[in-house]
Amino acid sequence: MKRRQLLAAATGAATLGAQEKKKEGIRMNVGAFSMSLAVKDLAASKAFYEKLGFTKFGGDEAQNWLILKNGEHVIGLFQGMFQKNILTFNPGWDQNAQKLGAFTDVRELQKQLKAKGVKFVQEAKESTTGPASFVLEDPDGNPILFDQHV
Repeated sequence: MKRRQLLAAATGAATLGAQEKKKEGIRMNVGAFSMSLAVKDLAASKAFYEKLGFTKFGGDEAQNWLILKNGEHVIGLFQGMFQKNILTFNPGWDQNAQKLGAFTDVRELQKQLKAKGVKFVQEAKESTTGPASFVLEDPDGNPILFDQHV
């Protein structure tokens, strides 16, 4: 079954075409996506994910963190840095950590989310430019980091 049919079946909608077009006008571009994993043993985690086809893309093992990649999929392994796994979005970057020509600044994303009533764990300083970040939690307490490096 195609994704559209699955969504329609799950929501009871006869067709999602009109709904998708309506939402496209307000779509929020949050940048590159990765999972930041809180690991207990960096070497063991690296070896495990290499078995799944991931290769080192960045990071520094001496500082207890690595970025691994498999195709367009990116995971970060962080030993002793976080208590929970974190959904991570990088405004301004593509999946290869390359700067995008045009993107929505993290402070603008923050303003848009505030206007929608989203609560923040940590906010970006709105008077700054360049790199900044903010953190949210979803309704289940999962942390979501918006981390702009450019």
